[in-house]
Amino acid sequence: MSADDKAIALARAAARAADKALGIDQVCLDVSGQLPLTDVFLVVTGRNERQVSAIAREVEDALLLEGAKPVRREGRADGRWVLLDFSDIIVHVFHEEERTYYQLERLWRDAAVIDLQLPEHAAPDAE
Repeated sequence: MSADDKAIALARAAARAADKALGIDQVCLDVSGQLPLTDVFLVVTGRNERQVSAIAREVEDALLLEGAKPVRREGRADGRWVLLDFSDIIVHVFHEEERTYYQLERLWRDAAVIDLQLPEHAAPDAE
């Protein structure tokens, strides 16, 4: 079994929103075969608490515009690990330290990686 098209479309919309808020190291995992609760995990990193909160806000706003309804939100007050559960997709927005500590990608290493189709960012010119 693999993630359905709706979940993948929501993950890509969430990833674009996170990218707009300067989220880094985005990884999208198809966990549909391992978890009956959701199809996709989107994992994003923010460099500090304020950025983690801003990324979570952007993602939530974008998914609401896509018609997704939040089932649960956790961690917003602390800005260290925000979990946004939209049923088909769960978005994890981590502070760099928490992402390194919890290593969700390692826990779910058997899950297929979904291409987020994000635009490539131009590297700054070396002088």
